[in-house]
Amino acid sequence: MKNNKKVLVIIPAYNEALNIEKTVEDIRKNAKGVDYLVVNDGSRDDTLDVLKKNKYNYIDLIQNLGLFGAVQTGLKYAVEKDYDVAIQFDGDGQHQAKYIKSLVDEIDNNSIVIGSRFVTKRKPFTMRMLGSRLIGFAILLVAGIRIKDPTSGMRAYDKSTMADYANDINNPPEPDTLAYMKLRGKKIKEVQVEMNDREFGESYLNLSHTIKYMTRMLTSIFFIQPFRKRK
Repeated sequence: MKNNKKVLVIIPAYNEALNIEKTVEDIRKNAKGVDYLVVNDGSRDDTLDVLKKNKYNYIDLIQNLGLFGAVQTGLKYAVEKDYDVAIQFDGDGQHQAKYIKSLVDEIDNNSIVIGSRFVTKRKPFTMRMLGSRLIGFAILLVAGIRIKDPTSGMRAYDKSTMADYANDINNPPEPDTLAYMKLRGKKIKEVQVEMNDREFGESYLNLSHTIKYMTRMLTSIFFIQPFRKRK
């Protein structure tokens, strides 16, 4: 990667034994010049064995902390090791490492860069995308910024923002806190990426979880994020 930034790709992984090797090898092959850290989030399958076998760089959490806990662990590591940019990157094989450079290239002028499926492409009308549309509309109403893919888990954070997320337990790297970050004056940009379909395992976001997740996000955006203290 042709830049002078020290970049860490943070890969939260829970029960991704069948996906994690492909994910890490994609980064090693297609995002040369960046470092990576797998955060094994208390997996109950063979994820840890795969990490050990391949001698990957990883942190092993003794219990499942959830996405926020895993990503925050990686961000704390990034802050401690003085990285300039941290990339949040799913361990299920859906994100593509070839787009990491596009995110890093935009971080000079932005605090958060989101790998978005819908910058130049139309968002489909599915139940999950309906939730994404509602969350995006809520962020627009509250923070005045239109984010087309607020639920994307592929994001780049600059040095200041990674510290914000790493050190505040009330600031999870979720769509609702994008509203908070914008209200604090953070610059947020989306860049077009493509994402793969998951090959192995299932997403936890079935219909029931999607509805619960959407409700939680909307409640937070309207009734919590606007009233948080802005440092």
